[in-house]
Amino acid sequence: MNDDATPGTPLATRYPRLDALRGFAIVWMALFHFAFDLNHFRWIQQDFYRDPFWTLQRSLIVSLFLLCAGMGQALALHQQQTWPRFWRRWAQVAGCAVLVSLGSWWMFPRSFISFGVLHSMAVMLLLLRGAGPRLPIGACLLLGLLCLGLPSWVQDSFFDSRWSNWIGLVTRKPIAEDYVPVLPWLGVMLWGYALGRWLLQQQRGSFAAGLITGSVPRFLEPLATLGRWSLSFYMLHQPVLIALLTLAATMRT
Repeated sequence: MNDDATPGTPLATRYPRLDALRGFAIVWMALFHFAFDLNHFRWIQQDFYRDPFWTLQRSLIVSLFLLCAGMGQALALHQQQTWPRFWRRWAQVAGCAVLVSLGSWWMFPRSFISFGVLHSMAVMLLLLRGAGPRLPIGACLLLGLLCLGLPSWVQDSFFDSRWSNWIGLVTRKPIAEDYVPVLPWLGVMLWGYALGRWLLQQQRGSFAAGLITGSVPRFLEPLATLGRWSLSFYMLHQPVLIALLTLAATMRT
């Protein structure tokens, strides 16, 4: 099933360039997770928690995902997405977030994912759906900047528990396999939302408008297809990789 398909309703207009960008993020994420899994099975030795080579990649991947999500919400607003359609999509994201928590708890009980990228997206989608249409583009940019800076200015130990660290104003990062709090990451999604709205407002046929509405070269079409199935791929790729590496480890011994 296409991630954006909803029974009984027509598909919204697709934007292949945005789909391809999302697909690129998916491929990058899968390669990152493959390396992480190789490290978990001790085929390689890397520090994914402190080595800047890996931590920077993680930040860039999450940023690209949230930027695409923000642009996607701008498109949903532009296409006058109905509330029932929004809630069905939101339920998919939130439901997958719960499955990620359960799966990570089974594999990493001491560092399971209580608030990762899907959890954060579920909260931020609600915020953008409610407040986004009322915010001018300039306000989105300023609020995004505030969100990015706030965790550096305001920190309190109250936010260090698993029940409150999802906000992001922590004094120390929790021990978790993935941690994407609302702050500062809401800032990235707000900037993506503002960028998407700005591009859609540009004159039809202009270079800026073409960045989001144009077609993609044939060699990028597989990325665009993958980007349309991003949530499905996200949920399936790690179980498949782990199963394959487990089988490989068994055959190796």
